[in-house]
Order: sequence, then C-alpha cells, then structure tokens
Amino acid sequence: MQQLIQYLFIGYVSGKKVKKKFKSIAIYSSINSLKVEKIASHLEEIILNLKLKNVLPSSSSITNKLKGRTYTDEYIINNVDLVVAIGGDGTLLSSARKFGSKGIPVLGINLGNLGFLTDIAPEDLTTSFQEVVKGMYSKDERSFINARVNDLNKSNIALNEVVIHSGSIAKLIEYELFINESFVYRQKADGIIISTPTGSTAYSLSGNGPIVHPDVKAITLLPMFPHSLNTRPLIVDEDSAIAIKICNKGKTNMSLDSHTEIKLKQNDLIHLSKAKSTLTLIHPMDHDFYSACRNKLGWSLGIPSNKKS
Repeated sequence: MQQLIQYLFIGYVSGKKVKKKFKSIAIYSSINSLKVEKIASHLEEIILNLKLKNVLPSSSSITNKLKGRTYTDEYIINNVDLVVAIGGDGTLLSSARKFGSKGIPVLGINLGNLGFLTDIAPEDLTTSFQEVVKGMYSKDERSFINARVNDLNKSNIALNEVVIHSGSIAKLIEYELFINESFVYRQKADGIIISTPTGSTAYSLSGNGPIVHPDVKAITLLPMFPHSLNTRPLIVDEDSAIAIKICNKGKTNMSLDSHTEIKLKQNDLIHLSKAKSTLTLIHPMDHDFYSACRNKLGWSLGIPSNKKS
C-alpha cells in the first residue's frame, strides 16, 4: 500500500522519479534587449502550447513585449509555481531576491555568458523546459546571508556575497572580525568578502577565493588585498554568528550582491548570519556542478575518452 501511494504522489517516467509539476509560470528578466525578448517570446509560446498559465511580474523589464497578463510581484509570490529568469547571474540574483527568497523556485535561462546559476542554453530551451514542467528536474537549496548593522531591526539578504570595502581605489579600511563572539583578528585591507558557496564562483573567485561545492554548508571570509603576508581565506560553518567592527574613521561601504549599498561609519558593528529563507534552484536532470566548472572556467581541454588506444 505504501509503495502504491509513492507511485501516486511521486510518479515514475522511464524509471526516473517525477517531482512536482509546474502549472503557473512567471517569465522574468532584468534585461531589456532583443535577444531576451526573442527567448521570452519562444518560452511564452511553449507555455501556451502546454496549456499552462503564463504570467508576467510587473518588475520585469520585458512585460510590454509579451502576450501574457502583468501582475504585481505580490500576486506572483502568492500564485506562481515557478519563476523563469532569462539573462545572466545578475538577473537570477534579482529574481532570487524578489521571488526566490519568498519560497518560489527559480529556473535560469543563460544568454550565453559566464553564469553558474542560469544553466539552460537558448538552443536547449524547448526540450529542457518541457522536461522541467513535466517534473523531470533536479533541485538544490541555496542559502542567503543576512546582514544587519548595529542593533537595527532592518536587515538585508545576499545570495552571493556581502562585501565591506572603502569604496575607493587603493584605500585600506581597518576592521575587527569576531566569530561566535570570539575575537579572530584585527585587519587592514581593501575590504573583506563574506560569501556563500553560491558566491564562491562570483566575486570571491576574482579574489582567488576557494570554489566551494553548493552542498557544503559553509561561509567563506576572504580579505581583499590585506596589508599582511600571512592572511588566508577562512571557511566557517554556515550557522556561525559573524560580526565585523569598523575601526577606521574614513569612508566605508557595505555592498550586497553588488545591488544594495549601505554606508558605514567608525564603530559600526555588522552582524552576518545565515538567513532563514532559502532559494530553491531548478536544474535540468543532466545538470552537474563539476561540468559547469569545466565549461565555464576552462578547467580542462576536454573530457578524457574511455576508448582504449
């Protein structure tokens, strides 16, 4: 009886488990271009042919170019099963803040640029998208970082990273780092990058930070051009309570995903921790993190052949 219930509620297609099917889909992009418009129109046609509900968020940059009806973001959050983000990682970060953090799964369509979060290529859109909406997909949960200044109730979230910096070229700031209320060090540097595993392939990568697999539950702290010969990246448990105290008198800023910018002052205490909300990313069944690294970072010239010489 238990096995029968599993078949009824999960379902099987060609020996593979079928997950929840999506019936109401929102098309979103923060980019307004002919290429995005063309892909969005193609996607809209697929959705209509599959007799699924197609809706458009009012915050999207392409709502006036499509046939679907436009709704408020609040309506999208309460009535949509899936948000499809068309663009690069910047577009997906935007959709993650607006919808993903509210519990709506997000699927990314890549425009062909370097992007680790948007993994469906335009030429694979028809096949991959139809498989996804029919329940043939993989998913993973990504954590956000929550950032709060001093004892203020207002907080902000970042999917990739929080960066504390001077806002100027070749100018140091000074800060103290605490983890779980324990003093770690006092540092002079251009700044510090606090990143999630998702963000390890973003700005942190440019600073020679480690690449962290999405399944690793950790937060990386990476000083930027530290005035020291022995400073290294520090990886801590994602449930750690991180605090950074600003010691310098000069200009200091905090950036979240290169989107939200907050001005800081001397003696400000920034509290950083894993946010309560998470992002559910949807991938095609053949998605593989290491394959993405090979293709996007040029790790090797090709996959070794299994053929015997």
